[in-house]
This record gives sequence, structure tokens and C-alpha cells, in this order.
Amino acid sequence: MEIKEINVSLVCDILNEIMEYELAGVVRYTHSSLMVSGPYRIPIVTFLKEQASESLKHAQQAGELIVGLDGHPSLKTAKIQETHRHSIKDILEEGLEHELTALSLYKKLLGSVTDASVYLEEYARTMIGEEEQHSLELKAMLKDFG
Repeated sequence: MEIKEINVSLVCDILNEIMEYELAGVVRYTHSSLMVSGPYRIPIVTFLKEQASESLKHAQQAGELIVGLDGHPSLKTAKIQETHRHSIKDILEEGLEHELTALSLYKKLLGSVTDASVYLEEYARTMIGEEEQHSLELKAMLKDFG
């Protein structure tokens, strides 16, 4: 197996993109949790708040990796589109879209660190697994909406 050199600049750029996107997830999920109404409000609000907390944790993890690579963590958040659609189905669909985009970012990271850093490769794989799990949870929650 050939060990390749890590492209620190590229990896920091991707990690900053992840950090910005995860910070946007904090805002998205927090906003969504405030917009839920109806008979399933309590469990869905709880779920959305958990997602917001997890997004913050993920942003912090990415930021710590950037610092460890002598990079500079971004102060920005990814752009969040306000759809003004706040039915539970719409909120869950937007959450699923968010998770799938996050999944693609972690896969992008994995592609840039494979065979260059075992630690970053394992980090990316772990995050891919978490994002896949969230996507599956959201898909299951959406089944009731046909």
C-alpha cells in the first residue's frame, strides 16, 4: 500500500466547508424545532434539538482538526435557504436534504485523506456512518407521510 502525502491546505478547506455546513445545521435544526406544531410536536422537537446539538459537536470536531493541522477555522456558516415551508413533512425533508449534503462533504474529505492519514480517514468514515444513520432515521420518519 502506497502512503501518499496529505494535502493539508485541501484538507483544511474541506474541513472548513464541513464546519460551516455543520454550524448552519445548528441554525437550521434550531429554527425547525421552533416551527413544529401539532400532535407530534414534543418528540419531533426533541429530535430536532438533538440534531442541532450534534451539528454543533460536529462543527467543533472539524474545527479542532483544522487547528491541529495548523489551519484557521472559519467564522462563516454555510448559506441557509428559508423555504417558509414548516409542515412536519417539509421540515423532515429539509433535514434529510441537509444530512445528505453533509454526507457528501464527509465523503469528499475521505477521498482527500485515504492512504494519507489513518486518523483523518477513520474520522471521515465515522462521520459518514453517523450521517448515513441520520439519513435513515429521517427516511423512516418520513414514511408516515407517504
